Amino acid sequence: MVTVALTWTDEADQTLALPSYESEGAAGADLRANFGPDLRGTGVVLAPGARALIPTGLRLEIPLGFEVQLRPRSGLALKHGITLPNSPGTIDSDYRGPLGVIVMNAGDADFHVQHGDRIAQMIVAPVVQATFEMAEVLSDTARGAGGFGSTGRG
Repeated sequence: MVTVALTWTDEADQTLALPSYESEGAAGADLRANFGPDLRGTGVVLAPGARALIPTGLRLEIPLGFEVQLRPRSGLALKHGITLPNSPGTIDSDYRGPLGVIVMNAGDADFHVQHGDRIAQMIVAPVVQATFEMAEVLSDTARGAGGFGSTGRG
């Protein structure tokens, strides 16, 4: 089990739930919109095609050797077209600033993000850092340089 330390931001509503796994087998912990006092009553309305940085009211301390990935919630994506345009978003272990989620409305109707709404899921994942070096040649494979659908349809 990995522990991610959390603290509240100065304007956070500390009565909202912390990130939580909603089922025993869940890989992602749900994150909630946590607006400052000026937007708690109104939230944010996203027009089709619009995006906004939605605050979570949290700061994280992720252990070295791990990252946090932010991903869309499947129900919001299917029912409303709500997605994260940089998915998966990466939060590095040395970042200590406020955790915000870039939310985009890819649907065809306005979407209201309300204070306390579950807006994304957070995955804690191991990180492997590579060493990069120049080579004279690369090894051959059956696929070779084929890309962008070269192995089949789409």
